[in-house]
Amino acid sequence: MHTLPEGEPVRGVTSLAEEVYVLRQKERDQVEVYDVVNYGLQRRLTVPNIRGFVDMTSCEHYRCVYIANNNDNCIIGLDADAQSAGTWWCVNDQPVGLSVNAAHNLLVTCTVVHKIKEFSSRGVLVRELTFPDGIISPWHAMQLTNDQLIVCHGDPGDAVHRVGKVSADGRDVIKSHGGQGGSDIGQYDVPDHLAVDNNEFVFVVDVNKQRVTLLSPTLDYIRQVVSRDDLKWWPLRLCLDIQTRRLYVTDNEWKIDKFTAGRVVVFSI
Repeated sequence: MHTLPEGEPVRGVTSLAEEVYVLRQKERDQVEVYDVVNYGLQRRLTVPNIRGFVDMTSCEHYRCVYIANNNDNCIIGLDADAQSAGTWWCVNDQPVGLSVNAAHNLLVTCTVVHKIKEFSSRGVLVRELTFPDGIISPWHAMQLTNDQLIVCHGDPGDAVHRVGKVSADGRDVIKSHGGQGGSDIGQYDVPDHLAVDNNEFVFVVDVNKQRVTLLSPTLDYIRQVVSRDDLKWWPLRLCLDIQTRRLYVTDNEWKIDKFTAGRVVVFSI
């Protein structure tokens, strides 16, 4: 286990081209870039005119990093080679979670409207999917190789907190794990973010229980890969580097109704 430096709250983490990108909530130098070997700080990037960060992901094919802003309802694309903001587009709904699919398109989970919006790398809307009624308060979704979707859902006030597998057309829940919120191995309390490996094993951030759970490709419980003893504060986002088998988990301090500090904890999987 390794820990990147503490600082401002961390709103997202992703890996790209043997580097780790950390997104912090501040006015300048919001993106910190570390190497994946010694975790030395390589550079800082400033994203102009942006606030309200909620997530970050990357695309190896286009060598870019995407940032979601839910104040302005937009996506910002950072060109990894140019080391600057390259693209910007409006989602027209409030984005919450980001992921990239096998077609190298960006999937944007929009909780309020209960949808996934798929965009090309240039921000062209490819399609929209509305989640079935069984998916309440969706936070993050990822697309599998067979085009089915894995989605985590459940707000603190919701009766159901689950991870679900949804058909490619978004109409049916095929399988789910979880149910009523709780702390047992078959329960969650705000499952907020996902990662999926090459064999379609699923890593789930369980925010209020301060842990990360590992599920099989059929969404059966395997074990906890991160426990509350491994964390100092509250996990919110995660990223799995499939090549190095390292799991990056954001860990943020909550005080007086806001996040006040954050770091990234690195686990070998």
